[in-house]
Amino acid sequence: MKIGVLTGGGDCPGLNAAIRAIVKYGSKRYEDSFLGVKYGWKGLVNKSMPIEERVMELTPVSVSGILTKGGTILYSSRTNPLSQENGEIFSIILTSSASMG
Repeated sequence: MKIGVLTGGGDCPGLNAAIRAIVKYGSKRYEDSFLGVKYGWKGLVNKSMPIEERVMELTPVSVSGILTKGGTILYSSRTNPLSQENGEIFSIILTSSASMG
């Protein structure tokens, strides 16, 4: 399964550790693959930026050594996915959820 990972809101301690744990465990235990969505919810729908600049492949190798880095390797934004101006994000979430099951 391909899984997207993003960090939203402000930076806080432990985000890189959480990203690392998700990728390492999911890759090993379930053979999942991961894409990191840069810039939080804003990066998910910002069509003015090329997709290559908004996502990055996350592998056990690429997340090794991130524990000592501050912030989050995926960056973040304070974009509210449920606000009126971000209705598109909410629509994507609903559509994705409906198609899953």
